[in-house]
Amino acid sequence: MIKYRLRCDKDHSFDAWFRDSAAYDKQADASLLTCPSCGSSYVSKALMAPNVSSSKKKSDREPPHTDTVPAINEVPPEMIEIRQKLAALRSEVESNFDYVGKDFAEEARKIHYGETDPHGIYGETSATEAEALRDEGIEFGAIPWVPKSDA
Repeated sequence: MIKYRLRCDKDHSFDAWFRDSAAYDKQADASLLTCPSCGSSYVSKALMAPNVSSSKKKSDREPPHTDTVPAINEVPPEMIEIRQKLAALRSEVESNFDYVGKDFAEEARKIHYGETDPHGIYGETSATEAEALRDEGIEFGAIPWVPKSDA
């Protein structure tokens, strides 16, 4: 078993265990690694200190971090099916909604308050803005965005 420190594109870091480096490579190539904090699938290895063996007995060593993610040695069929459905959902959204990028909260407000004709939009927003939209009673949903390379 090998433990890697991983980091997502939102700068969250976490530990994950793998059978060997090839198991990590296989999961990374299939974009099966996701950040437990934000769900991002843009994950890569982070720099980490080398594991120096000590004379302590194994039972005296520190327990693993609580943010350790279990390794997946084989890709379960359910995971493949879920990724395929998420990829189909992404395609449907991209085909039928207007992409507004980082202006999502602003555009959602314009639609909600009647400043713009109602139409489907998608984009990005911060957690703070998402909470503000909820507080204003503006309905929206968050979708786990599967990278196109996973489709």
